[in-house]
Amino acid sequence: MVTHASYESIAVDIDDAVATIEFRRPEKYNALNDDVMLDLRRAFDAIQLDRSVEAVVITGEGDDAFSAGADITEYAGPSEEHDPLQKQRQDLFYEMYRKPLDCHAPVIAKINGYCVGGGLIVAMYCDIRVAVEDAEFGVPVTDIGQIPTGGSTRRAIELVGEAKAKELVYTAGYLGAEEAESIGLINHAVPCDELDSTVDGIVEGITETGTNAVKNSKRALNYGAQASNLEDARAFEAEVWWEQFATEERRRLVDEFNDA
Repeated sequence: MVTHASYESIAVDIDDAVATIEFRRPEKYNALNDDVMLDLRRAFDAIQLDRSVEAVVITGEGDDAFSAGADITEYAGPSEEHDPLQKQRQDLFYEMYRKPLDCHAPVIAKINGYCVGGGLIVAMYCDIRVAVEDAEFGVPVTDIGQIPTGGSTRRAIELVGEAKAKELVYTAGYLGAEEAESIGLINHAVPCDELDSTVDGIVEGITETGTNAVKNSKRALNYGAQASNLEDARAFEAEVWWEQFATEERRRLVDEFNDA
């Protein structure tokens, strides 16, 4: 396993075209302070330049939490003490939260415990989410007099629908993994001892298919989810389809399929 770079609050390793990012603040339930967010942004910027990466897995150190969200100590005090720092921070965080979604490779959130607030936002911007059965999910920001950030209001509606997103935010409530799976917030809720094998199976499925086809599919799917109308989505899909059709990968895999 090759260490990708040196970071203060996360670890990044690349092994056989799979990048693993781990939050490393277990004593704080992997809370996302400025250092973590800046490290995470830097890690995704490096991965974006490394086209040999075929999949990314994000997880949290320890057995308790993927991430318990923002470090609330950085939000204390009157607004005058934060302006314009807080606005700059939120702009930066929005750019960072989108990094998994904008990454060229599929990104999987491997959720090993609490996934709350900013931690849930990171997970929501991943392509696939797999959680242990005792994981808990929530957006308890109204409990501290704030509202969701990082573009998460739109993203939550995309994933679970307007009614459920509003209920979660308004009540500052929590969901268990079973309900999170039933409403589409996560892909799979699995026993703790099956988390590694389930994520490994998904990664294997991704890396054993056409690498460029997967990455171009992600481009088309992301565009389609955010396009203002069907025709724009269809036009972009067609453009990417022809781009992929012209690749050596497509020619090779079609030949292999026909020769089988």
